[in-house]
Amino acid sequence: MDETEPLVTKQCANCKETKPISQFLRRTGRRSSAGSRRGACRACRKAKAAAAPSTVIAIQDQKAMRRKAQANKPRSVPPLPTVPLPNDPAALKTTRQGTIWMRGKTDKGRRWYQEIELELARTLVKEHAAVIVNRHTIRRLFSNKDFRHYVLERDNHACYFCGEFGDTIDHLLPRAKGGHTTPVNCVCACNACNQSKADQDLQSFIKNEEIVP
Repeated sequence: MDETEPLVTKQCANCKETKPISQFLRRTGRRSSAGSRRGACRACRKAKAAAAPSTVIAIQDQKAMRRKAQANKPRSVPPLPTVPLPNDPAALKTTRQGTIWMRGKTDKGRRWYQEIELELARTLVKEHAAVIVNRHTIRRLFSNKDFRHYVLERDNHACYFCGEFGDTIDHLLPRAKGGHTTPVNCVCACNACNQSKADQDLQSFIKNEEIVP
């Protein structure tokens, strides 16, 4: 007498019910075998997909409220290394070539020199990214690595926009719109907020986030 083929079943990872294998989607990819199936059944996956939009909207609303509160909060100037020389931007004078010398160090400690415009030099001094060496020269206070470490530690790795853990640096006024990499213009940000803000200024970003559907 011929024996009937037994029904192949699988336990759902979510509801823990044992169901026919046809109730589970096939896995895809190079490492998946021909008969491999996903852990959650079709019914559980549909229920999760139906509940997802309301959860996303609630999270977006919370982030928008935190961003608005953070934008209205006055920001204090962070503590910086002691500057032994007078640091008045008005004291800067251009060379005969009409530029200012800026010097600094790379992450590996190698010294570099660069000629920049007077307006940029005054901005860097005013926003605590450089100090005046003499009336024709300024010195950058941070290398790229040191600056990133300084901003993250200053902000306690908390995203300026949503308050979550952050490990990236974002410009409040984007460089595309005239902002510079200075302690005053840079804040800690999580990757999601950094990508979402892109080249928007602070007020535009907050306004657009509040009307997200």
